[in-house]
Amino acid sequence: MRVNAYAAPSAGEPLAATTIERRDVGARDVLIEIEYAGICHSDIHTVNGDWGPQPFPVVPGHEIVGRVTEVGAEVTRHRVGDRVGVGCMVGSCGECDSCRRGDEQYCARGMVGTYAATDRDGTTTQGGYSTHVVVDADFVLSVPEGMDPAATAPLLCAGITMYAPLRRWGAGAGKKVAIVGLGGLGHMGVKIAHALGAEVTVLSQSLKKQEDGLRLGADHYFATSDPGTFDALAGSFDLIVNTVSAAVDVNAYLGLLAVDGTLVNVGAPPEPLPVNAMALISGRRSFAGSMIGGMALTQEMLDFCAEHGIVSEVEVIRADEVNEAYERVLASDVRYRFVIDTSTLG
Repeated sequence: MRVNAYAAPSAGEPLAATTIERRDVGARDVLIEIEYAGICHSDIHTVNGDWGPQPFPVVPGHEIVGRVTEVGAEVTRHRVGDRVGVGCMVGSCGECDSCRRGDEQYCARGMVGTYAATDRDGTTTQGGYSTHVVVDADFVLSVPEGMDPAATAPLLCAGITMYAPLRRWGAGAGKKVAIVGLGGLGHMGVKIAHALGAEVTVLSQSLKKQEDGLRLGADHYFATSDPGTFDALAGSFDLIVNTVSAAVDVNAYLGLLAVDGTLVNVGAPPEPLPVNAMALISGRRSFAGSMIGGMALTQEMLDFCAEHGIVSEVEVIRADEVNEAYERVLASDVRYRFVIDTSTLG
């Protein structure tokens, strides 16, 4: 079926209205009428060519919420009319060790990304800046009743990107957790870490978002531009999650960890991040990375957020405002996630 969409024609070019072809609904597929699609910084990196050549034209968008309008004959988990979500992946091999243990995002053969990836039929996947999408039912999530669909969309990437490391490294009561950066990822990290029961500190370049950070659930807020911050907080944290997609002084942040503490990078800067071995050895510290979660963990995250009243802070825009939104994201002029109302695609 032909559907309306917004696509990047080539690297660095503005996104423009177009139409794309969606595959017929197969026996294990779900057809979703998209209501909202979040804008992730990854979308911008991809269409700008920051992460290498892409199969243009590309329709970005992997923070998708909508309604089921058709299901394949073998689908039992979802029904027509259900509100559902789709995140950063729409397929994996299902057979490797990672897939069998529920870590489809680390599929040994490579997960199938929601856009700019090769789908099972050899076509290029196209994302959520569109009116409809057809997805394998195993990669469709149930959105709990009562959640604001626009504010829920960013949970499908930003939410699970933060929930996964916070759960894996034991954020909870009695733990001191720092979130580096209060942006699209960071503000979700603050909300989730607070709900998990951790003592939460925001480490941001300045104090300009301090009021927001405390409102969202942070217990403390410090400016990393103040050299005194790193002296005052030395050895303080059990876990630090760095959301910044630019180079930071990793060794300075490692110095903020307690013995056995872990610094987890979820931001993906294009340049290497040098690490001084002594910064790890001197405190039995760890430097780790994390991406999204598997399907079961992502569903757990949605259910957790529903239980705790957690959604993203969003600004809903029309589809024809997407290029302006990209510019504002790059200028850090959004609090804290843009979401496209896909009904404006026509």
